[in-house]
Amino acid sequence: MNHYELALVVNAKIEDDARAAVVENVKNLIARFGGTVTNVDDWGKKRLAYEIQKMKEGNYYFIQFDADSTCPNEIEQRVRIMDNVIRFLCIRRDA
Repeated sequence: MNHYELALVVNAKIEDDARAAVVENVKNLIARFGGTVTNVDDWGKKRLAYEIQKMKEGNYYFIQFDADSTCPNEIEQRVRIMDNVIRFLCIRRDA
């Protein structure tokens, strides 16, 4: 098992329930592909470095999880097409 961290920037213009649903969907994806979520950090609303899709702010979430090496690729394919996710990045963390 490898340690990974997924950074999500979620649309700040949506309701709190919809934002929570996006994070919950990503956690369910991780579990579906054999991963285990270890920590979820909610950094809240932050200003973006540059405007993306006419948005200047986004909600930042950092999800740490343990999974096999095939899991991040599967998650990235599904997160890429989610409507309310502006940007994402999945990296492998050192133990």
